[in-house]
Amino acid sequence: MKKILVANRGEIALRVMKTAQKMGIKTVAVYSVADRQSPHVKFADEAVCIGEAPSNQSYLLGDKIIEVAKALGVDGIHPGYGFLSENATFAEKAEQNNITFIGPKSHAIHVMGSKLAAKEAVKAYDIPMVPGLDHAITDLKEAKKVAQEVGFPILIKASAGGGGKGMRVVEKPEEFESQMQRAISEATNAFGDGSVFIEKYVGSPRHIEIQIMADTHGNVVYLFERECSIQRRHQKVVEEAPSAVLTPEIRKAMGEAAVKVAQSCDYVGAGTVEFLLDENKNFYFLEMNTRLQVEHPVTELITGMDLVELQIRVARGEVLPIKQEDLQIKGHALELRVYAEDPLNDFLPSVGTLDVYQLPTGTGIRVDNGFEEGMEVPIYYDPMLSKLITYGKDREEAIQIMLEAIANYKVEGVSTTLPFGQFVFQHEAFTSGDFDTNFVKKYYSADMISANREKEAKIAALVALKQYVADQKILRLPN
Repeated sequence: MKKILVANRGEIALRVMKTAQKMGIKTVAVYSVADRQSPHVKFADEAVCIGEAPSNQSYLLGDKIIEVAKALGVDGIHPGYGFLSENATFAEKAEQNNITFIGPKSHAIHVMGSKLAAKEAVKAYDIPMVPGLDHAITDLKEAKKVAQEVGFPILIKASAGGGGKGMRVVEKPEEFESQMQRAISEATNAFGDGSVFIEKYVGSPRHIEIQIMADTHGNVVYLFERECSIQRRHQKVVEEAPSAVLTPEIRKAMGEAAVKVAQSCDYVGAGTVEFLLDENKNFYFLEMNTRLQVEHPVTELITGMDLVELQIRVARGEVLPIKQEDLQIKGHALELRVYAEDPLNDFLPSVGTLDVYQLPTGTGIRVDNGFEEGMEVPIYYDPMLSKLITYGKDREEAIQIMLEAIANYKVEGVSTTLPFGQFVFQHEAFTSGDFDTNFVKKYYSADMISANREKEAKIAALVALKQYVADQKILRLPN
């Protein structure tokens, strides 16, 4: 594999290109008009504009991307995450044109792309699952009956869904009908598929996922877990590895279950198996993401592995260079997704110009970044600017380095999730490890960040005043 096209943008495109460069592989960037000045475009060996700013006129044009790849003699396409990364048709078309899709085969994408098909596939492998319905449903009468059998509270989920769309928690029977209709409508609008299923709502779960890597020679390993319980709108904002609550026994059981999930669909490449962990440390299979995850850097830091390099090696048909017994956890890593969002205004996107944009540096700090000072934050895509990742010998050190990194990350022109991150990493529930997916609901309010800012401003003013008084005394001293 001598040349790779990265069918993505921003920080993930740049991150993939850096590993390709390290491996001596040439890179091709594709970009929309809005991303003409983006760092990933400048970094690539070749770059091609594929359309207008909206993603359905650029980054989602699979046929056009394959045309570009063929014209430039590309050997492989890395899809990153989002956009076409879990599009089985795109993977198939790449293969049909003798271009290696750096990801799983289309069969695995198809199976795991539907939450119901995924449940069906893993059923024979004796993997724990949340009680509920094992088939899609749109009939209200039947759905109501099932909900009563499962017992409230229940969770309605879109079969083709993700990112919290088409998902509704129903606490009481009388709310069921309206919430069911909303879930179907939302799923139809988001995915073109209104089918939903019902399962028991696990009240205070932790969201734990296992990173797996599989080659074409039948080898599958798990690279331990990531804790992803700090979320807003069912989407992750803070991730860490390892989890503060898993025992070695539970870790091993979850890892082995994840390997079975991969085997159930003949998986190849990097994938993530997601689980819910209840308050009694019982875990349940949730879904499988058939791609690299946003939060993969925390796994890289605790294992010393470059997951993109492993993806490329596996795609080239190489045997995995690691065995399960070679892998061990060293240290602790945290990640904060730095979104251009306003945590004081319900995390709504904040677009504008990055008037000031300075990244923190230092030991234990990694920033996977996709922007530069002076750039516009476009309204057309996910508003993530970067991922701020820290690594320490233990969890406490990783948290301290993270807080210093947040303080030294300078952004002006747009609001970001940096203040929210600071709030999380200082909160007792987080530092103690005693939290779940309801962290934001239980502990967070915009007023708290405002109060923190006021307190910090007062302290800064007092420090400045003290310094001023001291300086005046020096000036008044006789010569």
